[in-house]
Amino acid sequence: MDPDRHPHPLAPASTDPERHVRAFVLGSLVVTDSPSERGAAPASATSAAATPYTAYSVSWNLTRRCNLECSHCYMSAFAGADTRGELSTDECRRVMDEIALVNPNVFLILTGGEPLLRKDIWDIAAYASQKRFTTVLGTNGVLLREREAELMRTHGVLGASISLDSTDGARHDAFRHLPGAWEAAVRATRVLADAGLDFSLHMSVTDWNVGEVPAMIDLAKELGAKVLNFFFLVRTGRGKNLTDIDPVAYERILTDLAKIQGVGGGPPSFVKTLLGIGERPGPQTFEDPWSAPVGRADGLLIRAKCAPHFRRILYEMSPSSPLLRNYAHGSCPAGKYYCRITPEGDVTPCPYMPLAVGSLRERSFADLWRTAPLFADLREPRLGGRCGACEFSKICGGCRCRAYAAHGDYLAEDPACAYQPGAHGGEPIDLPPSLTFGLPLDYELVWDEEARARLQAIPSFARGMVIKAVEAYARGRGETTITKSLLADVRSKWGSRFRPQS
Repeated sequence: MDPDRHPHPLAPASTDPERHVRAFVLGSLVVTDSPSERGAAPASATSAAATPYTAYSVSWNLTRRCNLECSHCYMSAFAGADTRGELSTDECRRVMDEIALVNPNVFLILTGGEPLLRKDIWDIAAYASQKRFTTVLGTNGVLLREREAELMRTHGVLGASISLDSTDGARHDAFRHLPGAWEAAVRATRVLADAGLDFSLHMSVTDWNVGEVPAMIDLAKELGAKVLNFFFLVRTGRGKNLTDIDPVAYERILTDLAKIQGVGGGPPSFVKTLLGIGERPGPQTFEDPWSAPVGRADGLLIRAKCAPHFRRILYEMSPSSPLLRNYAHGSCPAGKYYCRITPEGDVTPCPYMPLAVGSLRERSFADLWRTAPLFADLREPRLGGRCGACEFSKICGGCRCRAYAAHGDYLAEDPACAYQPGAHGGEPIDLPPSLTFGLPLDYELVWDEEARARLQAIPSFARGMVIKAVEAYARGRGETTITKSLLADVRSKWGSRFRPQS
């Protein structure tokens, strides 16, 4: 079972910033007002103005079958799982048609179970490619050989996530309940690299392997991963039987991840304030829009997943850090910019939250996305406990799935956070537009037709921020019109940051 719900492949070895953005962002924002013919809400209820939330990314569990029986699997997947209720190939095509009505450039993760166990996986992938979705695989890697890599290329799959939970093969195999799983996963990374396909590594962090985080960073660099995602445990499915790290350990490891990526140094800002040397955000400056909400360690992009309080720690260490880049409506995208489809066609906010908002066999994706009460709760949350009183509720907001797993209430406080609200004054803290994804498209300068067409190649959830940055660049040069030539200058200037690492 691949535990990694939202893999992102990955900064490519290219100086083209548009491809760079596509490689590791969640997807793109293009809301269409055309409802699905099947089960859609009226046009007045489904327009872009009705909701600022768009499905940038969809994680699709295509099957409950898996060749592993991982200890943390939120689906409790296994080889003999009953597949009779799973969506057919034709149903999958229809669902993709419906997704395209909400976002025709969605970032689609085809996962499982083990997606390579579905006989029609390549038919599904090919249709997603025809729809111009950015499509990737989430796999444990055991079945991924040269043939599968070639099929990925020919069917429009841009990359894959591979799960590694330990740098020690025996420990990984014991956790995944299959001898040889570690060697097979490592082999898969080499197969992908040889095929010219990007890959990320995903490590599920629990109490038994948290000490291996630094070693995993070294291994990821050695294998050539573009991204290393650390998924912090949400105790659901078989994961209910595991022990999470405690809040103090969260603070330590998340602080270490920030430092590894060159953030800050010294005590958090609220401590400096108490000492009379408080740190404040500097003036807003021009920033490179081809960056994404991740950091680098010698060329490796590192993410902390299912740990939104990482952003609070980043703010405490460096309030102007570009790693704070966030979505316009909070850190966790579940139900806001991201959702999951189960093998049977139910839609949930996140793979870790088993609450379904409805079935795609009964209602359209657009209808569920735009009208589900559970999604509305997550988009305008009335948080309880410490999360509700916290200054960082907009930057962080806590993990809603962990709150549900711990308290049975998805609006309760996140038990993994050690922060006591009030240390930063008690007033809500928000991020400036320069650190915000999902901004509306707000043109202040003139964009000619060719430049606007070029902008369409940028995932649209980032377009608002890109527009602001490009226009700032143009004003600095005394330009009043954005042209294709000016965009080429921008690409030349910023693209050099993303050359292949030696």
